[in-house]
Amino acid sequence: MTDGKPRARSRVPRGRLERLARIGWMAGEFAAGGVAEGARRLVRSTPEDAANAFLTVANARRLARRLSRMRGAAMKLGQLLSLEGEDLLPPEFVEALAVLRSAADAMPASQVRRALGREYGKGWESRFQRFDFEPLAAASIGQVHEATAADGRELALKIQYPGVARSIDSDVDNLATMLRLTRILPVGIDVSGIIAEAKRQLRAEADYHAEADNLRRYAALLEGDPELIVPAVHDDFTTKRILAMELIRGRPFDDLRGAEHPQALRNAVGATLQRLMFRELFEFRFMQTDPNFANYLFLPEARKVALLDFGATREIPDALAQLYRRLFGAALARDRRALRAVAVEIGFTADDERPERIEGLLDLILLVCEPLRHRGVYDFGASDLAVRARDAGFELAFGRGFLNAPPPETMFLHRKLAGTFFLCARIRARVDARSILEPFLTGTPTEPREDGPGSAAGVNPRPT
Repeated sequence: MTDGKPRARSRVPRGRLERLARIGWMAGEFAAGGVAEGARRLVRSTPEDAANAFLTVANARRLARRLSRMRGAAMKLGQLLSLEGEDLLPPEFVEALAVLRSAADAMPASQVRRALGREYGKGWESRFQRFDFEPLAAASIGQVHEATAADGRELALKIQYPGVARSIDSDVDNLATMLRLTRILPVGIDVSGIIAEAKRQLRAEADYHAEADNLRRYAALLEGDPELIVPAVHDDFTTKRILAMELIRGRPFDDLRGAEHPQALRNAVGATLQRLMFRELFEFRFMQTDPNFANYLFLPEARKVALLDFGATREIPDALAQLYRRLFGAALARDRRALRAVAVEIGFTADDERPERIEGLLDLILLVCEPLRHRGVYDFGASDLAVRARDAGFELAFGRGFLNAPPPETMFLHRKLAGTFFLCARIRARVDARSILEPFLTGTPTEPREDGPGSAAGVNPRPT
C-alpha cells in the first residue's frame, strides 16, 4: 500500500497564531520573490509586465511546498483551488498545486504518540500488538497508519493532525486573503461562495464519526457489488479524531498502468469508475467528491477496486441531479438552446450576459463533455482534452472577460467529473462513456457487469 519510501516529516503547526504566522511567512516570501522578479522584468521590459511579478513558477512551487508542510485547511483549500483550474488560478499555480492532491509531510513519531494518547488515553500501547509509525499515506487532514489490535485484527488508523479542526475558518480566511493581496486570485472574481463551501466541506471531513457513518452508508449502497469494496469500520477504535478501518491490502491505483495488466482490464476498471460516478449522481444521490488517486486501491487477485476515503461526501438534491440530467442530455444532443437554458438555471451565467461570452461558455461545456458525447469507445489515455479545456477556459476568462466564479454547489460535482476523467486517463482506459451515461438520462439505468474488473471479461480478457 506504500511505495516503500519514507516520507518527509515535519511537525504540524497547531495553534491559530502559529498557523497565521506560517501564512505570514509565506506572504513575506512571495513579497521578496515578487520584488526581485518585478525588478528583473522592469529592466527587461515594461511596468505592465512587472505588475504580475508574483505569478511565477518559483512562487507557485514555493506555495505548494509551504502548504504541504502546514497541512490542514490551508492545504485543502490549495487542493480545491487547483481543481477549479484556470477559471481561478494562473496555469503555473494550477500545475504546482496539483501535487497537493497526493503529497504532504508526515507528522514526526512524537506527535503521533501524543495524538494517540489524547484519543485513547494513558497506556494506549496495550491496545495494539503492533503499530507502524511509518504512515501508509499522508494527506491534508490526517495520515494513515497500519496497526494490529491486541486481538489480532489488522487495522488502518486515520489519525487527524492536531489543531486542524479548530483552525479551519482562520486557515481558509487567512490564505484567501494572502492569495488576494498577491493577486494570485483574480480581484474581479467573487470567491466568497467557494470559500464558504470549502469551510463546510472541511468541517465535515474533520469529523471522523461522520466519516464512519459515510463508510457504512456507502458500503450498504454497494452491497453485493462484485467490482467495488469499501473497508469496514471498527467502532471500538474510532473516535472523533481517529478513524479505524479494516486494513485492505492492495496495489496503488497507478499499478494498473503497468504492462502486466491487459488493456481489457484497464478498460473494465475505467467503465466501473464511470458507472459509479453516474450512480452516485442519479441513483444514490450521495457522492464521494474527492477522486484522488490515493483514495483508490487495486486488488489484483480479487480484480476489484477498493474505495478508501469518505470524508468528502455530499448529498445531491433531486433538483440538482435533474439539472445535470438535462445538461448532459442537451450536450449529447448538441442542443445549444437547451444547453443555454440549463446553464442559466444552474447559475453558470446570467441570461443577459454578453452573447459572445455565453457562446464561449457553451463551447466550453460541450468541450468538457467530449468523452460523454463521443460515440463508441473514447481513449482517455490518448486524449489531450485537459489541455484543450484549460486553453479554452483561459481564453474565455481572459480573452472574453468571462470571470464568473462557478456556483459553489457545483464545485464538488465538477471535482468528481474531472477527477474521474483523470483516473481513467491515468490508467489509459478506453471506455464507451456515452453508452454508460445514456440509460441514466432516461431514468432506466442498467447494471452491466459483464465488463467489470471482477468478471470473466476482466480476469481473462478477450479482444472484441
